[in-house]
Amino acid sequence: MKNKKTRSSLNWVGVISFFVLIAFVMQMAILCYDYIREKTSNISLIALLILVEIIIFATFCTIIDLIRRKIMVDRPTKKILQATEKIANGDFSTRLEITHEYGKYNEYDLIFENLNKMATELQKNEVLKTDFISNVSHEIKTPLAVIQNYATLLSDDSLDAEMRKSYSKTLISASKRITDLITNILKLNKLENQEIQEKPQLFNLTDSLSESVVGFETLIENKNIELNCDFDDLYIFSSKSLLEIVWNNLISNAIKFTPNGGSIDITLKRKASDAQISVKDTGCGMSSEVGARIFEKFYQGDTSHSTQGNGLGLALVKKVIDILGGEITVQSQVDKGSTFTILLKGVVHEN
Repeated sequence: MKNKKTRSSLNWVGVISFFVLIAFVMQMAILCYDYIREKTSNISLIALLILVEIIIFATFCTIIDLIRRKIMVDRPTKKILQATEKIANGDFSTRLEITHEYGKYNEYDLIFENLNKMATELQKNEVLKTDFISNVSHEIKTPLAVIQNYATLLSDDSLDAEMRKSYSKTLISASKRITDLITNILKLNKLENQEIQEKPQLFNLTDSLSESVVGFETLIENKNIELNCDFDDLYIFSSKSLLEIVWNNLISNAIKFTPNGGSIDITLKRKASDAQISVKDTGCGMSSEVGARIFEKFYQGDTSHSTQGNGLGLALVKKVIDILGGEITVQSQVDKGSTFTILLKGVVHEN
């Protein structure tokens, strides 16, 4: 709104300036005409002098307009063309200098500002794309190397049955890692491009969350983890399949980072018309610096567990929660564990 008012005031300045110029020219023309009439009564000479006067003043106005266009139109237009050409050729570092102070912008200043914002966003996207390709290449390269090495080892006829079984498990684990990576990339891509647009439905959130927990029962037992669940019975109006992505990733992460003999607490509580879900573990925790970046794609705060994931799980979680209009926060302390809390707003259905 402020920019619109600025443009309007500057347009009036231009109109008034043009009006003053035309008024000045007309006044000079009238004065010259009066002067000519005083000096001669020859109609032909008067007509000739008036014609010369018109040509002189028209030339004067043309020169003034050319200067105005050169300064106010051609120069900024040339800058815009040069900048857009550079951006089109992939130079996203291009920036246009805004000459007026904020609050006194004209239309070209606003165009400059928008082009600068566009170039900044394109530059960020280019960096993200480069990092994304680099990270994907790295994540795929590692399990592929494992598959290649262990496949070579399996070709050795002298291997006993136990070693073959061990190598086969490693191959299966590496191939599963690649499959999970590709699956998560496809899911994240569909979410970011809004290709997944499920209509909300009424379902029992308690049952949905319980089913996800049961799916990890074997992993929890294998690590002798104490599991504590405290669920309110809630029906909500939301996307069941998208929320299953959230539950599976959060519970999987909690199990992964919780040591043998640790504990995991999962709660589901009603807060007025909102649903609040938290997943708390007694794992390695993280620093505030790591917590600030934990939802970035491919970011892994604890590299010691990097072979167990690909850094896309929490990015998926964040994207789903954003799409559903909820909030997700994390509280964590190093060596004391982490708590992920989700707030689904206005989704609780009255039974």
